[in-house]
Amino acid sequence: MRVVLDTNIFISGIFWKGNPNKIVSEWRNGKFTLVSSMELVKELINTLKDFKIALPEEIIKEWIDLIIMNSELVIIKNELKAVEDPDDDKFIETALAGSADFIITQDKHLLKIKEYNNIKILTPTEFLKII
Repeated sequence: MRVVLDTNIFISGIFWKGNPNKIVSEWRNGKFTLVSSMELVKELINTLKDFKIALPEEIIKEWIDLIIMNSELVIIKNELKAVEDPDDDKFIETALAGSADFIITQDKHLLKIKEYNNIKILTPTEFLKII
């Protein structure tokens, strides 16, 4: 199973217990292949650095290294215009480039689409029922 995780899943999964945390744990335990791109990694870095709960730089680096070493990084073209919020197009582009089965998100703009080219866009709760 090939999965793109939205930045909000990582943020929730890192800082709080709950379904996003379970999903991040399932990934770390090898239950699915994480598909990512440098655009998604950069967004996570920026979000973690600017987040209201400060993380030490070395912890941010550990998370980024973990993602880079334990995901399939793909190159995206930044050409898609599928989402109401253009910042969210990179998640679909990453999923397409990496032949992902799912995008897991809490973002209402992405969830409104539900499916794009056979890639299902699910909430954390919906995804946990599948795995």
